Amino acid sequence: MARLLMRSQLARQLRSYSDSSQMGDLGSGAGKGGGGGGSIREAGGAFGKRQAAQEEKYFREQEAKALEFLKRHHYDEINIQEKEIKRLQKEIDRRQNILKQLKNDD
Repeated sequence: MARLLMRSQLARQLRSYSDSSQMGDLGSGAGKGGGGGGSIREAGGAFGKRQAAQEEKYFREQEAKALEFLKRHHYDEINIQEKEIKRLQKEIDRRQNILKQLKNDD
């Protein structure tokens, strides 16, 4: 369940990030490509641009955290699966030894 939520959140963030590059000058005021992101951003000017820059930085940091989480998760899954492969290989070897013993007893 947590994996699904993380994947959907990352996909949503990636879509919003790619959409934001098409918007123009963020924080330049309502109707000027900055959109209506609150009273500071609607007013435009230096404060609007600063607010937009802070929001963009925040979302880039969140995206980086999500990607780091996914990367760590994949490494963990690989380690778990490699351990499972080793366990199963030991079980195969054990059973092959049993078969060899049974053949020798014949």
